[in-house]
Order: sequence, then C-alpha cells, then structure tokens
Amino acid sequence: MKAHGFFGSMSRRGNPYDNPHAESFMKTIKVEAVYPTEYASFEDVAAYLPGFIENIYYPRRLHSALGFLSPDRYEEINARAWSKTAA
Repeated sequence: MKAHGFFGSMSRRGNPYDNPHAESFMKTIKVEAVYPTEYASFEDVAAYLPGFIENIYYPRRLHSALGFLSPDRYEEINARAWSKTAA
C-alpha cells in the first residue's frame, strides 16, 4: 500500500470503532448466516453468503438506522424522491 501512496485506516488490533457500520454488518452475517450453519469448507461459506445478503439481508432485515426499514425498501422509497430531484 505504501508503494502506491495508501495507508491502512484500521485502528489498533481489537479496536472496533473505526468503522461501526461494517463491524455491525459483519457481526450480523456471522450471527445469522455463519455460526448457525455447519459448512464443510470455506468455499461453501463463500458460495452461501452472497445469496444470504441478496435474499435475506437486503430485502427482509430491518435496520434501525433506516427507520426500521429493510435496505431494499429504504432505497425503493427514496429512489422516487431522488429521481424527482435529479431532473
């Protein structure tokens, strides 16, 4: 990263306060999709997670930061408002 002028933004090990949204997302994925299921391999986990995100997390899981709407529903509601102001 240094060779290209970039630097890591993570804080010291064990400090979860750098990116609370990503940390919350990862916790949810682990608790709802990874821990309750027995996978035979890492490849099985990697194959399952995109479907979980697209079919459960985005369309059905409610988020307090979005007014207790799912991400899909929040975008659906706000897409109309964004398209009206974009013109």
